[in-house]
Amino acid sequence: MRKLTILISLLFITISSWSAYYVAGNGSNGNSWCNGKSWVVNGSPMVEKDGVWTITFTAVPIGSYEFKVTNGSNTWIGFNKFSDSCSNLYATSTGSDANIGFQLQQAQDITITYNGTDICLHGTVGNNYPDPTKYAEVGVPSEYEGVMLQAFYWNSHNLTAFSNTRYSTLATYADEIGETFDLVWFPPSGYGGGVGYYTKCYSNLQSAWGNKAELQSLISTLHNHDCKVLADIVINHFQSSSGWAKNFNTNDFGEYGTFKITSAYICSGDEAFSDSSSDSRSLTHGNADTGTNDAGCRDLDHTAQYVQQMCEAYTKWMLNTIGFDGFRYDMTKGFSGSYLSQYNLASEPFFSVSEFWDDLSAIKNHLEAASYNTLAFDFPLKYKFNAWRGGASYNNLKNPGLRSLGLSKYAVTFIDNHDTFHRSDNQKDEYLGYNTDIASKKAEILAANAYLLMMPGVPCVFWPHWYTYKGHIKRFIEIRKAVGIHSESEVTDETATANSYSATITGHNGKIILRMGTDRDTTTPEGYLRATHGDLYDIYSSIPTAIENVETTDITPRKFIENGVIYIEKNGKTYNVLGTEIK
Repeated sequence: MRKLTILISLLFITISSWSAYYVAGNGSNGNSWCNGKSWVVNGSPMVEKDGVWTITFTAVPIGSYEFKVTNGSNTWIGFNKFSDSCSNLYATSTGSDANIGFQLQQAQDITITYNGTDICLHGTVGNNYPDPTKYAEVGVPSEYEGVMLQAFYWNSHNLTAFSNTRYSTLATYADEIGETFDLVWFPPSGYGGGVGYYTKCYSNLQSAWGNKAELQSLISTLHNHDCKVLADIVINHFQSSSGWAKNFNTNDFGEYGTFKITSAYICSGDEAFSDSSSDSRSLTHGNADTGTNDAGCRDLDHTAQYVQQMCEAYTKWMLNTIGFDGFRYDMTKGFSGSYLSQYNLASEPFFSVSEFWDDLSAIKNHLEAASYNTLAFDFPLKYKFNAWRGGASYNNLKNPGLRSLGLSKYAVTFIDNHDTFHRSDNQKDEYLGYNTDIASKKAEILAANAYLLMMPGVPCVFWPHWYTYKGHIKRFIEIRKAVGIHSESEVTDETATANSYSATITGHNGKIILRMGTDRDTTTPEGYLRATHGDLYDIYSSIPTAIENVETTDITPRKFIENGVIYIEKNGKTYNVLGTEIK
């Protein structure tokens, strides 16, 4: 009887020690998150008290994380059970399986609870990010009226469909570019494969686009036109000059220092340490990645002070020695936004934009993590353009993208870029369907650019669009500048139906009414003049000098605004709007 009592007691203790629920997530070696285990269904048991199941992971470092609650076998409980009301960390639905995803910009203890109904996520620091006074301190000009040009497309160092865009060729367009744009985004300037997104050396400026002397000469020429230049910065990953992670080139940043990384500064989850064909599996590695992995190259460990020092030196050198004015940061999903903020605070660029390719909530989280010391590309708006072009309702253009969150100040808006357009002469655009003969899509392209250039945010015009429709796009920008539309302009959406859209946009100097669609109202509003029009759009301005221009790709004759007055240039002579020759 005594033995039976002991067995029953042991059985009760064993049963009571079992966990009904567990947490499984993207754990990794050396990281306390999920006890270092990657998606182990019963790897991290929760403890029950009063019907609530809890687990705490201590000192979870900066990074991007995902998890679900499980029953230890075949039941996975994800984002549909996540509750904002009991959480102090932002979370998003991540991936096709609706994992609960969140980011940390500061190391902290993370507690997860589940009461059978709600999953709660709590950090000891939470979203109270450090240095809130540093928000938008650098890289984000206020009420900015500038317009950007992406001065390249994929492989445009040797393609000719829209002219090549080597430095020497861009120099021949410098006067036109400088007359129209305020910012020009250059391709990656460092030595590397292809167009430079897999860089082998940051400080070697011999790229597919030209050499260091040609680059600095072009920057100087554009500066003479009061046009600022953005460098494409690739600091998520780096390429070994031999082997997987055996030999990295030295980066010499002059007065800012010389750096040579080793495998010890590559993230522990990189393929170099796990791929069966790698020659570097046994080498020393760094800490866990603070973002998503890039399978094509070696991911830099930004938690390492040496990597941080190298990136700070690189960004300072690019601004102060080479002459750039700001940065477009590549693949910022690959590392925590806190580091982007750190590098911008160290180098103080005039302008910064982050390529964080994700949905609205994730981009907002990224901007938070970066203390709003950068703008971000408005990918959600880009996909609204895609849907509209694909035949969806004009209602898609109502309050879209970062504007819907009140974040226009931090939005770089665009229709297409090098990644979303074609990559060779015989490939079609990945999303919108435009091929190299984009003239056949004139109506849609011009309507999209009209919307882009009349709205808040910082619009980024794509080179093939500008190259094909210079006169039209210059006219849009003239109207934008005359009215003073800026990155934080107020928009009143008025009509958004299947076949029409209209809105009023307020600038520093006046207002614009934009109407789009086959069913749009074409009567001129009281107090406005029609400034320009096309098959699918009309633009009306409250500024009298922004009167209608003849739509043509031939800019001679042309109308232009100078000191707030509109002139007509024809046959080498200049006339005022009454037709009187003045010079």
